[in-house]
Amino acid sequence: MELASVMSHRLHLFDPSFSRKCTHIRFTAKFLSMRCSAAETRARSMDDEWEGSARLSIVQEKLQNIPQRMPEKPPTGIQSDEPSKDSEESVVPSVQSETPKVTGKTRGEIFLERSKEMLEVHSERSSARAIKTMERRIRKTEKGAVAKRTEPCCYGCGTILQTSAVEAPGYVPIDTFEVKKKHHQLKTILCGRCVLLSQGHMIPAVSGNGGYGNGKGFVSAEELRSQLSHLRFEKALIVKLVDIVDFNGSFLTRVRDLIGANPIILVATKVDLLPKGTSLEAVGDWLTQATLARKLNVISIHLTSAKAATGISGVASVIQRQRQGRDVYVMGSANVGKSAFITALLQEMGQRDVVAVAAQRYRPVQSAMPGTTLGPIQIDAFSGGGSLYDTPGVHLHHRMAAVVSPDDLPLLAPRRRLSGKRLPDQKQTMSLVGHSIFWGGVARIDVLQAPTNIAFTLYGPSSIPALALYTSQADTYYQNEVGKSLYPPAGTDRASWPGLLNQRDLTLTIKSNLRPAGDIAISGLGWVTVGATSVDREGDLGEDLEEHERSIVRLKVWVPKAVEVFMRPSIPVGTSASQWYEYMDVDDDELETATPRLVY
Repeated sequence: MELASVMSHRLHLFDPSFSRKCTHIRFTAKFLSMRCSAAETRARSMDDEWEGSARLSIVQEKLQNIPQRMPEKPPTGIQSDEPSKDSEESVVPSVQSETPKVTGKTRGEIFLERSKEMLEVHSERSSARAIKTMERRIRKTEKGAVAKRTEPCCYGCGTILQTSAVEAPGYVPIDTFEVKKKHHQLKTILCGRCVLLSQGHMIPAVSGNGGYGNGKGFVSAEELRSQLSHLRFEKALIVKLVDIVDFNGSFLTRVRDLIGANPIILVATKVDLLPKGTSLEAVGDWLTQATLARKLNVISIHLTSAKAATGISGVASVIQRQRQGRDVYVMGSANVGKSAFITALLQEMGQRDVVAVAAQRYRPVQSAMPGTTLGPIQIDAFSGGGSLYDTPGVHLHHRMAAVVSPDDLPLLAPRRRLSGKRLPDQKQTMSLVGHSIFWGGVARIDVLQAPTNIAFTLYGPSSIPALALYTSQADTYYQNEVGKSLYPPAGTDRASWPGLLNQRDLTLTIKSNLRPAGDIAISGLGWVTVGATSVDREGDLGEDLEEHERSIVRLKVWVPKAVEVFMRPSIPVGTSASQWYEYMDVDDDELETATPRLVY
């Protein structure tokens, strides 16, 4: 009985269900032995020996099923009586002969082995993940290696300094280069091309798709575009600039291919050129609607002017709040005003940051020549770490600047506030149906169908002339006067001028005497607002006319090859815009959350 009690106690550690049965039998035997006499106890003990043998066989079967889990020594603290002599002779020999010797591992050893195996498996998986992470970082480094340059660069244009090609960008005399190198002042060098650009010379350096002719193509537009490819893999804050005079032509449509999912601060430049009396609130609302249609991650929209220092403080405060230790990249299309914007931004930040004051000494060069910046220019402008980068302009082949001569580029840049040239003049009562409107030698609009009170208002550079004549005389007049009264192109480039090869048919509908039908935006030149001359009352133009089809305007627009023409809702400019412009109505909570903040 005592042996069975001991064995049941051992099995309690491994088989709780069997242990409960043995415990019940053990306590029953003890209770009977305390109440019986010695003879009865002796008799009962013999019966118990038989029962113990039966139970022992059951225990042995259990031990054979779990041979590795039985400890070699009995648990400590178990007190049992000495078995009787007959029990020793009958029971113990059977245990020694039938019970196999348990030599298995303890539970602790099994636990340690299993833990070691799991640790090895986990280490293998962790190593595989670490290898994949390292390979991904290497791929990112290789893709972004084009922008990580260690060579000394010109602080004016960002190109690498060189001493061999005099006419190429980055040229510095060998003596100057050696002296600056000796005194560790290579970051303070301005190359020869930047010196000439700062003096007003027009020196083209970009060729290829979107480049400029009549000059050596030292750098291609594709190479400049590739210098921005690393932004997809970096955490940065993007300040995207767009020219308000050429919004559609300067807006980068595939900007996500360059910057990935980084947040964007949209900055509209040159708002000081808008007509007098323009409401910046209405223009900002118009920009917000145009931005939401493009579904970009824009966090705020700003109306700025680097020349008049308008709206720069708002951009500076948003950059400081949203930067969060990241680098800031100023990007946009070529000649959109990035260098002028950075200069004004450094002056504004210098009022609160001494680091920005020191950065103003070596700021990028400003020039009317598109393609002034030829490489990323790093500017240490933040005291809390991080840098401000002036990036090369993205050269777009569909802009007017890509097809005219570099000598004609100043004609495409407005120098003063736009006033808008109206055809026909307010004093004239002529109808433009059957007429052609020439905008210099770079654009022509044929009026095929329109109501009698149709009017066109041209917003663009005042140095480019505009006139209207009969369509039947348009071809002959253009051949004789292009390069003379119709410029650009200038007279020296008249022989090589390809002409107006690209044509597009447009249809607009006039729905109100007060509200314009829309804008025709010519990339790189400006826009033409199409509307009715009567502005005395609001209503449907079809009600004032005898035939409904007269409210339809059909036009044919001629531009040089590759130059794009856009149709868009009219931008609210001038004093009369407040009478007809309708602000965006935001009722949806999700749309209100996605609407960027407007700062002007």
